[in-house]
Amino acid sequence: MQPIIEVKGLSKRYKLGVFNARTLREEAEAFLARFGRKNAHTANGKGHTASGPSTLDAQPSTPSAPDEFWALRDVSFDVQPGEVIGIIGRNGAGKSTLLKILSRITEPTSGEARIRGRVASLLEVGTGFHPELTGRENIFLNGAILGMTKQEIRNKFDEIVAFAEIEKFIDTPVKRYSSGMYVRLAFAVAAHLEPEILIVDEVLAVGDVEFQRKCLGKMQEVSGQDGRTVLFVSHNLNAVQNLCGKALYLREGREVAFGPCFDVLKMYQSSTQDAPTGKVPTPTPEMTDRAYVTGLRLEDDAGVEKPYYKLGEPWTLRIRFKVVRRQPAFVAGIGVRSLSGTSVQTVWTNPIEVEPGEYEAVFRQDGVSLSAGAYIVLVGLSDSDRSIQQFEALQFDVLADQFTGDFVPLPAGAGMIVNSMERTVSRIA
Repeated sequence: MQPIIEVKGLSKRYKLGVFNARTLREEAEAFLARFGRKNAHTANGKGHTASGPSTLDAQPSTPSAPDEFWALRDVSFDVQPGEVIGIIGRNGAGKSTLLKILSRITEPTSGEARIRGRVASLLEVGTGFHPELTGRENIFLNGAILGMTKQEIRNKFDEIVAFAEIEKFIDTPVKRYSSGMYVRLAFAVAAHLEPEILIVDEVLAVGDVEFQRKCLGKMQEVSGQDGRTVLFVSHNLNAVQNLCGKALYLREGREVAFGPCFDVLKMYQSSTQDAPTGKVPTPTPEMTDRAYVTGLRLEDDAGVEKPYYKLGEPWTLRIRFKVVRRQPAFVAGIGVRSLSGTSVQTVWTNPIEVEPGEYEAVFRQDGVSLSAGAYIVLVGLSDSDRSIQQFEALQFDVLADQFTGDFVPLPAGAGMIVNSMERTVSRIA
C-alpha cells in the first residue's frame, strides 16, 4: 500500500534575530520552482509535495552558524492510510514545525514531505478562521478551502454546530468567541469536513475535560470507522497511548524513534530528565541510622508496573523501606500533586511500632478519581511527628476520556483527598 504521507530527510532552518524574508525575484523564482515540481508530481499521481529549495541548500549535517537554529534535522518516516500517529517530545523539539510543514504553512529548508490527500489542520486557536466572519461563514469558508461543494458542507453543517455546542453564537463574528468556543468550532470543522488527513496540535489542552473526551472519541471514530489518518501532538502521554498505534519521538529537531506507541513512549519517559522516574535517592547518614526507602513500584490491579491509568482504574503504590533502629510511632505516606504544584491527595498509614528489618507499605485505591493530566507522587517516612525522609518519587498520568467504574474526576486544584486509599504495612525480612 502506498503511504499517504512520506517524509524524507526533512529539515527546517531559521536564522536567529533575522526576519526570514526574500526579495520579490527570489519569491518568484521559488514559486516557479514549486509550480514545476507540483505539476510533475500531479502528472505522476503522487499528490502534493512540500520540498526544500534545493538539495544544494545548506544541509543539516553541516555545522550550524551561531545565528542559525535547526528546528528540524533530517526527519524521515512514512504514514499509511488510516494510521493514527502520536508526535511527542519536549517543548522546542520541532513538533509544531513538522506539522506546519505538513500543513503547507511553511516550507522545509531541505528534504521533502509528500502528502496524498486533503489535509485539515488544527494547530492554534483560530487558525484558518477569519475573525470578521461569523461561525457559519467560517464553516463554509473552511469547507471550500478543503475542496468541498456547498451541498457537501450543508450536509455536515448541523452536525458540526451540534458538536461545537455553539448554536446560539453561530451567526456571531468569531472575533467575539472565547478561546474555548474557538477551539470547539475549529475542531468540529476539521473533524467533520471529511479530510483524508487530520492534523491536531496541543490546542486541545485549551478545552475542558468533557470537551477533550469528545475530541478524543471523535478522533478514534474518524480513524477507526472512517479510515482517515490522524497526526496528534500532545504532552498528555495517556491520550497518545490510548489513541495512537504508532508514535514519533523528536528531540532537539531530530528523530529519536518511530514505531509502536508503547515502545516509543517508554523510551521518551526514560529519557525525560526533569520528571521523577521512581529512582530512590541515596539515604543521608541520619536516614541510615533510622529508616530509609529502598524501592518503589507503581502498578495496576493485575500487578503490572505502568505509569498510565484511566479514570476509575485501580492502582497501587508499593514502597519498600529499611528500618535500622526501633521506631515507636512509625508512619509511611504518599502525596499526589499536579505538575503546577497543587496538592490533590495525601495518604498516611496508621502509626505503628517497628523493629529493625525490611518492610513494605502498600497503598491501593479502587479507582483513580483525578482529572486527566500528569501528577507527581511524593513519598515520606516519619516517626513521632518528625520527618525521616521525603522526596518526589515518580510521575504518572491520568486519562479521563473513558470511564472504568462509577467515578467522577476531581479537577486539579479542587482540594485535597485525605486517606482515600487502603494502606497496610508488613514486614518482609
